[in-house]
Amino acid sequence: MSSSLYVSFCFEESRVTLFNLMSHNACLLSHRISYKTAYRRGVRTMYRRRSQCCPGYFERGDMCVPLCSEECTHGRCVSPDTCQCEPGWGGLDCSSGCQSDFWGPHCSNRCQCQNEGKCNPITGACVCTDGYQGWRCEEPCEPGYYGKACHLICQCLNGATCHHQTGDCICSLGYSGAFCGERCPSGSHGQQCDQSCSCQNGGSCHHVSGECSCLAGWTGSVCAQPCQVGKYGINCSKDCSCLNGGLCDHVTGQCQCTPGYSGRRCQEECPVGWYGPQCSLRCDCQNGAKCYHINGACLCDTGFKGPHCQERFCPPGLYGLICDKYCPCNASNTVSCHPLSGECSCTAGWAGLYCNETCPPGYHGDGCRLPCSCSHGADCHGVTGACVCAPGYMGDDCSSLCPPGLYGPSCSSTCSCHNHAPCSPIDGSCSCREGWQGVDCSTLCSSGSWGLGCNQSCLCANGAACDPMDGVCTCSPGWRGEHCLLPCPGGMYGLECRGRCDCSHGDGCDHVTGFCRCLAGWTGIRCDSVCPQGLWGPNCSVTCSCQNRGSCSPEDGTCVCSPGYRGTSCKRVCSPGFYGHRCSQSCPQCVHSSGSCHHVTGHCDCLSGFYGSLCNQVCFSGSYGKGCSEICLCTNNGTCNPIDGSCQCFPGWIGEDCSHSTYWGQICLHFCGLSVEPLDNILLKRQSCPLGFYGRDCTEVCRCQNGGNCDHMTGQCACLTGFIGTSCEQKCPPGTFGYGCQQLCDCMNNATCDYVTGTCYCSIGYKGIRCDQAALMMEELNPYTKISPARGGSEHQSAGAVMGIIFLLLLIMMAMLSLFVWFRQRQKDKGHHMQPSVAYTPGLRITHTDYSGELTPDP
Repeated sequence: MSSSLYVSFCFEESRVTLFNLMSHNACLLSHRISYKTAYRRGVRTMYRRRSQCCPGYFERGDMCVPLCSEECTHGRCVSPDTCQCEPGWGGLDCSSGCQSDFWGPHCSNRCQCQNEGKCNPITGACVCTDGYQGWRCEEPCEPGYYGKACHLICQCLNGATCHHQTGDCICSLGYSGAFCGERCPSGSHGQQCDQSCSCQNGGSCHHVSGECSCLAGWTGSVCAQPCQVGKYGINCSKDCSCLNGGLCDHVTGQCQCTPGYSGRRCQEECPVGWYGPQCSLRCDCQNGAKCYHINGACLCDTGFKGPHCQERFCPPGLYGLICDKYCPCNASNTVSCHPLSGECSCTAGWAGLYCNETCPPGYHGDGCRLPCSCSHGADCHGVTGACVCAPGYMGDDCSSLCPPGLYGPSCSSTCSCHNHAPCSPIDGSCSCREGWQGVDCSTLCSSGSWGLGCNQSCLCANGAACDPMDGVCTCSPGWRGEHCLLPCPGGMYGLECRGRCDCSHGDGCDHVTGFCRCLAGWTGIRCDSVCPQGLWGPNCSVTCSCQNRGSCSPEDGTCVCSPGYRGTSCKRVCSPGFYGHRCSQSCPQCVHSSGSCHHVTGHCDCLSGFYGSLCNQVCFSGSYGKGCSEICLCTNNGTCNPIDGSCQCFPGWIGEDCSHSTYWGQICLHFCGLSVEPLDNILLKRQSCPLGFYGRDCTEVCRCQNGGNCDHMTGQCACLTGFIGTSCEQKCPPGTFGYGCQQLCDCMNNATCDYVTGTCYCSIGYKGIRCDQAALMMEELNPYTKISPARGGSEHQSAGAVMGIIFLLLLIMMAMLSLFVWFRQRQKDKGHHMQPSVAYTPGLRITHTDYSGELTPDP
């Protein structure tokens, strides 16, 4: 919709008239013109067409935008009172978040997430709960993964699976534990090891299936049955190998023999003289009869009878088929003679055809048929078989050596060896251990030897002792290493280098005693005390050479001068013009001083008649002299000279102290630099000559140069500091400076000094107060910036040329400025005669954001 708008307003109109044809050039020269303004009031009505937004819309800039009564919180207004919500928001004003099962603009889409998954209210993408994945959370985690987004890896072992949500391990059969890393304990099996095994006789069950694994000798599902006859071992898989009716153990397979047999497989009959189960029974047969190996029945030789074959067919002493022969045996050594053959059976200890010979060595018993059982060459008793041991042995069979500490026959002698040395059980001789020597091993190896027989040489150095037994070195304090060749490492000392140096300012300590090696400038047991004043160097053994109360560095003896002094030994005072610590402070500009300031305090040494920190103040009235310390003696209002105290008398008074009165007359003329002339009986006093004049009537002109003062009476010049000569026309000669050029310059390396202050001006390559320090020149660092003397002169010439050009340009600018002022003044003069005095512009244009139009003045 549009409407017409009527606007009436007042306006003022002005016109500007430029004064002449040269005004444009005038603007260029001065940026300013002269003008006159005329005003006229008027009323004009203007019309313009304006557009208006439809209902429900409002104007914003050049557009009509819809209006919503409620602000669209999370959306935008698309038509009057209608919000278009952003995804994830709903409600009339888009201020309500989507419910859990909806998403998108205005929450118009239903979520498709499964397994309690939540969907994003903006995009609808599912956010799965732990243990699920997929676009709709429809898939559980793949095997081996669990948790949020299925990113966590299962830690289960032995083929176990983990819960896709919690990650808890679900163990396979036969395993248990948090990660299923443990087998079921003995006696259990199955899922979670909750089933008990039923195996018997020591059998064990499989941790997974529960199947019994039987011990050797047992079989059956629960290991309750022994192996059948003829079988043994694990699973009864081995065959028995027993002979002669022997039975084998079902577990070990060991044969259990029937009576009369022995051996691993029961393959051997009982040895002669033995019978029965395991051949454990001794036969009771006599006269050489043999017994049956199974039941022990005796089998008698011919000529004997009885159950045990103990009876002879022939009477005692006879033998033969008809018992008609006499036995030839030695009756006292014979048990019997054979009833058939007459062979003699000797008693124990005897042998031979007729039992008349003792047993040969190594045999004993009946008929000397039994071998001796003695060891180590021992003989045995022919009857009893008891061993007669050789020296150094003992025991029933002489198989044992004498116990330690005993030796000889029957081990009846006591050893005399010392230091745990063993002795020979045979003859008692000592075998010394390492480190000992002598017959009884009571003497240590001599110094420098060790080992068995003390035949090894010690290799220990630096006073170390070696162990006489193994040769190990025991280092003396301060040394270490296998042969004590190495000193203790830095910071350690003493026995076995166990001591730790405790030096505050030391270069370590003595590796033997631990005494600190103090650094230069330090002393004390722990090097914790600075050298006393006046001493320096190692152990503070060097006397300082610093003078004038200077102190020296305890480390290197370098002098630290007290204020006002300098030099390597502080002998020299500060150079003129400097004072204080290291002579680093510049003296103040002393005005009336005999030289530079005091080298210690920096105070100015004022000339007589002056005082103050700069000696720039004349002594106060009533005092004069050095430091203004003298009292003036002038009387009768006379004033004294502040330099020498001489009195300048008040008119009418004369004398050194102005104590004598006088009348006018010639006697007062030219006295003390004053002249008194008679005039009507009144004394007229003239003051000293004006500056620059002297002599009678002050008609002579002073000849003093360079600021020198001349005496008002004699005209003699008193030169300022740095000048000499009758007219003060000469500067101080080279090498001197100061008042009267009485002080010598202290500059070095061809430096020049200021003739007034003595300040050193260093040559190229040097620096410092005295120009005594080498300086690194910049042209040495950059060869491209090095300037030769010839070139330096050309640069001075170039600088002069530039200054001349600048001066010429300034003259030109001043001329142009004068011309401009003249021209402008001329234009002003012409402007007073120009017509008309008031003029109007062709039109005035007014521009506004809401109103526009062109105003034209009335004709």
